[in-house]
Amino acid sequence: MTDFDESDAFEAAVPLSRQAAAARPTPYLDGLNPAQQEAVEALDGPVLMLAGAGTGKTKALTARIAHLMMTGRARPNEILAVTFTNKAAREMKNRVGSLLGQTVEGMPWLGTFHAICVKLLRRHAELAGLKSNFTILDTDDQVRLMKQLILAENIDEKRWPARQLAGIIDHWKNRAWTPAKVPAAEAGAFNHRGTELYDYYQTRLKTLNAVDFGDLLLHVVTIFQEHPDVLEQYQRWFRYILVDEYQDTNVAQYLWLRLLAQGHKNICCVGDDDQSIYGWRGAEVGNILRFEKDFPGAKVVRLEQNYRSTPHILAAASRVIDGNKGRLGKTLWTAEQAGEKVRLIGHWDGDEEARWVGDEIDAMSGGTRGMRAFGLEDMAILVRASHQMRAFEDRFLTIGLPYRVIGGPRFYERLEIRDAMAYFRLAVSPDDDLAFERIVNTPKRGLGDKAQQRIQVTARENGVSLVDGARLLLADQGLGGKGGAELRMLVDALARWHELVRAGQTSHIELAERILDESGYTGHWQTDKTPEAPGRLENLKELVKALESFENLQGFLEHVALIMDNESDAGEAKVSIMTLHAAKGLEFPAVFLPGWEDGLFPSQRSMDESGLKGLEEERRLAYVGLTRAEELATISFAANRRVYGQWQSSMPSRFIDELPADHVDVLTPPGLYGGGYGAAGMAASASPQIVAASQSDLHDRASRADVYNSPGWRRLQARSQSRPMSQPRESRSMVIDAEAVSAFAEGDRVFHQKFGYGSVAALEGDKVEVAFDKAGKKKVVGRFLVGADQAGDVPF
Repeated sequence: MTDFDESDAFEAAVPLSRQAAAARPTPYLDGLNPAQQEAVEALDGPVLMLAGAGTGKTKALTARIAHLMMTGRARPNEILAVTFTNKAAREMKNRVGSLLGQTVEGMPWLGTFHAICVKLLRRHAELAGLKSNFTILDTDDQVRLMKQLILAENIDEKRWPARQLAGIIDHWKNRAWTPAKVPAAEAGAFNHRGTELYDYYQTRLKTLNAVDFGDLLLHVVTIFQEHPDVLEQYQRWFRYILVDEYQDTNVAQYLWLRLLAQGHKNICCVGDDDQSIYGWRGAEVGNILRFEKDFPGAKVVRLEQNYRSTPHILAAASRVIDGNKGRLGKTLWTAEQAGEKVRLIGHWDGDEEARWVGDEIDAMSGGTRGMRAFGLEDMAILVRASHQMRAFEDRFLTIGLPYRVIGGPRFYERLEIRDAMAYFRLAVSPDDDLAFERIVNTPKRGLGDKAQQRIQVTARENGVSLVDGARLLLADQGLGGKGGAELRMLVDALARWHELVRAGQTSHIELAERILDESGYTGHWQTDKTPEAPGRLENLKELVKALESFENLQGFLEHVALIMDNESDAGEAKVSIMTLHAAKGLEFPAVFLPGWEDGLFPSQRSMDESGLKGLEEERRLAYVGLTRAEELATISFAANRRVYGQWQSSMPSRFIDELPADHVDVLTPPGLYGGGYGAAGMAASASPQIVAASQSDLHDRASRADVYNSPGWRRLQARSQSRPMSQPRESRSMVIDAEAVSAFAEGDRVFHQKFGYGSVAALEGDKVEVAFDKAGKKKVVGRFLVGADQAGDVPF
C-alpha cells in the first residue's frame, strides 16, 4: 500500500484547470522590484498597496490582474477593477492586454466607478423606482431642473442660486445620504429648505425616469443595503476586487466597495495617502488611513522605490510631507544619480517672478544655462490658484514663448475676463455691437430673447449701433417693466463711462473698477455661491492689475487683441501651465513652483475653512507638486503681491522652512530686508521679514546676453517683423533692453515698464530713485529706465 502524501491530496483538491494555469510562464513578473512582486503575488485576503509618487503602481496593479487570470484564480468576468477616469481605465485594459500578449476581452467590470454603477443600476432599475432606459442628466440639465423647483417654491433664485443647491445635494450624495438620511446638523442648508428641495428633486427625477451622476452610486448603495439577496449575488460574483487611487474615494464609493468586499474579502486597494488632494470635492483621506481597521488582517505593501525623480527632489518632498500627522508613512528612494538640488529663489514681486521664470525657461530651452537643454514640452509651471497664471501668460506672450494651459482656458479666454473686456470695449467704443450683445443681459437684467430682438430691429431700421438702437427704443416707450428700467440704467452708464474715457481725467484703473462695480458684474460673482465664483473674482482682480502696465484703457484693449491673435502653431512645442490639482498624475523633466507664500500656498481659505485638516491637504499638494519633477524643481516666492487691489508684503510659505537645507540650492542673494531662509541654512539671526532678492541682482541674472539670444526672443523678433505694428506706442507691452546704460539727471522724466512714468529724484551710482506718478518713490536700476520721450520707441 502506498504511503499517503499530503501534497497529492492538495493537488487533488485544486481544480486541474488552475493547476495547469499556474504552471504557465509568468513574463509579466519580469522587471518588478521585490515590493511590487510581493504586492502582485499577495492574492488572498485584503491588501493595501501603499504606492508613493512615481513608484510604478500602475505596473504592479496591471501585473496583479494578469497574475489572477494566468494562475486561474479568477476568470476575467470575476474581477472587479475600478478607477476614476476613463483614460486610466483604458490604460489599465491596454496594459493587461500587453502583459498577456493578447487583447483583453470579457472584462465587463473594468472601468470607472460611474461606468460600472450604470451597468448595475440598469440591471436593477426597478428597485430604485426607475426603468432600465433611464436618462443620465448632465450638469446643465440638473441645474435647469433645480431652477424650476426653486421657482415653483417662490424662492429668490438670485439670493439662493440653483448651482448652490446643486453643490449641496451633490455633497450629500457623495456622503451616501438620501433625503431621509441627511443629518440634523445639515438641515440648515439652503435657507433651511435644502432637504425639502432635495426630496422634491429626487421625486421629480423619478418622474422623468432620470438620474444625475451622484445617483449612480447612491442608488446602487441603497439597493445593496435594502436588498441583501442582490448584494449577495455580486459578492459571490466578484471573487477579486481591485481599486486604483483609493485615497480619492468619497463616502459613497467607500461604502459600495466595502459592501461588495464582504464576500470573498479579496480586495486590493492601491493608493497614496500623501497624494490625497481632493477633499474639496468629497474625497476622504480617512478611507485609506483606516484600511487595516476596516479590513482586519490586511497586508500592507509599501512601494517606495521611485523611478521618476532625483534623490534631491525626493528628499525635499519627503521632508515636507513628514510635517503631516495623519499619514501611514513611507520613505521614497531612488537608484538614480543625485542630479541638481531643488532651487529656491525669492523675488521682489509677482511680476518680477514671472519675468525671471520666463527668461529662465527661454534660456533653458536654448541650452544656455550651462546644462543640457530642455525642450519647451519638458517644462511646466504649477500654480496654486488659477489667477496666478495671468502674469506668466502675459510674459510668455511678450517674449514669444509658446504655452498651453492644461485644465482650463487661457486667462484672456475665460468667461469672466471676456465679459469684463466687453464692458471695457463699450466704454471706449459704444458702437461695438458684439460687445453689447455679450453683456446686455449679463448679469441678468430681465432682457430675454424677444427684448434683445426688438433692440436689434430698431437699430437696423434706423441704421445705428445697438446702443443707439436701445436708446431709441426706450425713447419710443418700446420697452417697459423691469427690463426697460434696467436697460435704461445700462445705456446711461455706457454713456457716462465713455465720457470719462474721452475726458481722460480719470485713471483707467479706477475707471475699470468703477465699470465692473456700477455694471453689477462684480456684485454678480460676489453673490454667486458656486465653487467657481471666488476664482472668477480673483481673475477679475488680476485683470484690473494688468492695466497698470498701460497708459490707458484703449492701449490695453489693443494689446490684448494683438497677443490673442498671436496663436502658436498646433504642432509647436509648448510650455505647460496648470494648477497643482490639474498636475496630479503628470510628470515633467523640469518644474517651476511659483507663489510659495503663506496665504497663497498654503491657501488661507483652505486653512480658515478646514483648520489643521486643510493645512495637511495643502502640504500634500506641495508634495504632489515637487514629485511631478523628474530632474529639476524650482520653488519661488515674492516679497510683494497685489491682494484685493492693494500691494501687500508676503511671508514665505511655511513649507519652505520644512525643506531640507542639504538638498536646496538658494539662488537668492541677500535682499532688500537682509536675512536668510531657515530652510536654506543662512544666518539664523536674520530678520524674520521675508528675504527678497534685490532688483539689481535679479535683473543681472535675467540680463545675460545668452538669454536675449534665446529661441523665444528670436521667435518674437521674427513675429514682430512679419506683421504691422498697429498698436499705439505708448500702450505697448514694454520689453526693456537689458544692455542699455542709464544716463539721467535729477528732474528728468523717465519711464519704467512696471511702474510707469515718473521723475528722477536722486542718483546713487547705478540705482536711481524715481518719484513715479502712480507708484510713489522707488529705487530702480538705471538701465531699466528710458527717457519719457523715448518710451514709445521701446520694442514690443
